[in-house]
Amino acid sequence: MLSAPATLLGLDFSCAPSQRKPLTLAWGRRAGQVIRLDRVDELPTLADLEALISSDGAKARPELAHGFVMGCDFPFGLPSPFVDALRVHGPGELPALLCDLGEAHHPALHHVHQRQSFAADRLIQALHEHCGDRAGFQQLIDHWGQTWQPDRPEGSKLLHRTTDKAVPGLSSTSPLQTRYVPVGKMYFEGMARLVKADLTLPGLRQGRPEAMAFEAYPGLLAGELLGKRSYKSETDATQERLIARMDLVDALEQGRTRLGLRLKLSPAQRDQLVADPKGDRLDAVLCLMQAGWAHYQHEHGSPTWGLPPDVHPIEGWILTA
Repeated sequence: MLSAPATLLGLDFSCAPSQRKPLTLAWGRRAGQVIRLDRVDELPTLADLEALISSDGAKARPELAHGFVMGCDFPFGLPSPFVDALRVHGPGELPALLCDLGEAHHPALHHVHQRQSFAADRLIQALHEHCGDRAGFQQLIDHWGQTWQPDRPEGSKLLHRTTDKAVPGLSSTSPLQTRYVPVGKMYFEGMARLVKADLTLPGLRQGRPEAMAFEAYPGLLAGELLGKRSYKSETDATQERLIARMDLVDALEQGRTRLGLRLKLSPAQRDQLVADPKGDRLDAVLCLMQAGWAHYQHEHGSPTWGLPPDVHPIEGWILTA
């Protein structure tokens, strides 16, 4: 068995959190195949998240003294055809900033940490330098969709990554979606903060060894257990969705998932998860379960924490996909 950080975190993310729609962070621990939920916190600003995951912030919290493994509900990468288009056709200084991304797999970069730290960091830093803010990133994506048609497969609107469609019957939202569910803006804001805090993102970058983060997706577990049933809504709290949340929590507590893990809750925690019609607390716990699975895989000998051995350095990979 291999040692691993003790604390598990599950993050339901927002690119523009507020008091009304905060970031939601589930805290837990794993003992064998049981994930114990400790608590669920709300972080009303991105600065609160930055402070928590920074090296100084982690040192200031006793529960993070031995590090953490965090599952984050936002993409860690972008579709490679989109990035290739930016390298060739991108406006302004983007082609120059991204010209050497193609060397991420160059044989001269023998050291795995050197390869992993190259592309993910360079991409998000270049996008922030060029776009300035998430509105600028949306404009960049819109421009690509309107003018760079030859670089897209025929008939496609929003490209997906390989990992987005890796589970039959399920598909995560394209990281190029910046409206409705603004997943692209979540990548823009979230990934930059993980890199700034120097977190290790297995398969993508090597940072602080005690601070690990993975791309998680609550829809994988929810879809496995509920199929197409809806369990949350920002505006429509129906009885059917309440029942779906109850069924979902039942299944997690009973361990009826392919992850082989059980969720341990107090009665009050169970009520809190079920009573949240927006599903933010439940989504954070689903991310926590996926982080727990990575923790379990690593402890039982997986050097990749359960990820494929060759994660695409631009696209990344969703944990448990």
